[in-house]
Amino acid sequence: MTPTPPAAAMPPTSPTSPASVTSPTALVDERWELFHRWGPLTLLAFSTLLAAATAETVGMPGGEWGPAAGLVAGAVLLQLWWNPAARARPGPSPAGSAYYFLRWAIAFTLSWLNPFFVFYAVTGYFGAERLLVRRLVPVGLFVTAVVMAGAQSGGLPPRGQGGWLLFGAMLAANVGLIVVFFRIAQKEEERTQFQAQTIDQLEAANAALQQALDENAALHAQLLVQAREVGVADERRRLAAEIHDTIAQGLAGIIAQLQVVANTPDRSLAREHLDRAAALARQGLGEARRSVHNLAPVALEHDALPRALRKTVAAWGERTGVRAEFTLTGTAEPLHDEVEATLLRIVEEALSNAARHAAPTRLGVTLSYMAGEVALDVRDDGRGFDPRAVPARTRTGGFGLAGMQARAERIAGTLTVESEPGGGTAVSARVPLVGDER
Repeated sequence: MTPTPPAAAMPPTSPTSPASVTSPTALVDERWELFHRWGPLTLLAFSTLLAAATAETVGMPGGEWGPAAGLVAGAVLLQLWWNPAARARPGPSPAGSAYYFLRWAIAFTLSWLNPFFVFYAVTGYFGAERLLVRRLVPVGLFVTAVVMAGAQSGGLPPRGQGGWLLFGAMLAANVGLIVVFFRIAQKEEERTQFQAQTIDQLEAANAALQQALDENAALHAQLLVQAREVGVADERRRLAAEIHDTIAQGLAGIIAQLQVVANTPDRSLAREHLDRAAALARQGLGEARRSVHNLAPVALEHDALPRALRKTVAAWGERTGVRAEFTLTGTAEPLHDEVEATLLRIVEEALSNAARHAAPTRLGVTLSYMAGEVALDVRDDGRGFDPRAVPARTRTGGFGLAGMQARAERIAGTLTVESEPGGGTAVSARVPLVGDER
């Protein structure tokens, strides 16, 4: 009687089957661990029940049950021995390979006696990569496919030419499925490895980014410290320039007036210069008090820049006896306090320099409001000088031309000086027209 083939058993696609995508140690969880421990015994029991129920159908004589029972008992003992041994030898090993092929030999013999034992033989698809060294994995899968093809073709050995042809076709189909699943597993493994590499690269990039953020934070803190130091230094220079342009110049004017008093026998002239010295002292006191509060020039406390300049030029001309004129061009606009204070200080410094060094007979100050900028020009017909020969600081401690230039640059402006010995002097400042925000 020709044995009736059981339902076709296909290669499984569990995480540890040929379709596995990564190493078993990475994907086997507790459930698969339980299956590898007790699954073979469960499938053996199921196959034994089917074989007993179909013994007459497949033509299994009673005399064959003795060897079959012995093989079943041997398979049970083999599995019970391997369960604790597997814990001591995780991963592919020679012991694992011996267990795998011994189990396969038992399954092959049982399937020879009754094809329904193929359900126990299917365990060969499970754990091939988990038990066998890499070079033996294809061998283990192939011999398992032989058992599967024999059962699917009606049992072993094949009967007649037709049986062998059917066996060959089933074997080719099983091997083809193994190859397909193996290729899919390789692709999946490559993708998993690529994802792992991507994660590693992202972690490295995050670490580098965090390091860069830490370095930027440290750099930012360092820049804040440097900016604070620069601000302190700049404020010191500004304070020095304010003192030079206000108190120091006022004291110099007082000394000049007192020298005139000391050298003249004319009491009325002496009284006039004493009054001027007193006025300069009061003005210097006002500047000192103003400096304590906000360093804004006293002349700008009640007057806008054009009127303050006009008064400053007129007072300087009266004090020095030089013909001094102030000219306004364009439409005057309220400027930012810092801009007005800077332009006034530049004029005061230029007037002071002219009085001390130029000995002019005429002097003119022109304030021009133009599109986007304000121009300030101070010209005299004095003795002139070579600008390249003037040091940044004079021996008397003043700031002179360098101080005026620093003031202009502080508000994003420029200052130029044109002069030559005997040809007079022209000081020109250009600053942005920044309106008053109040």
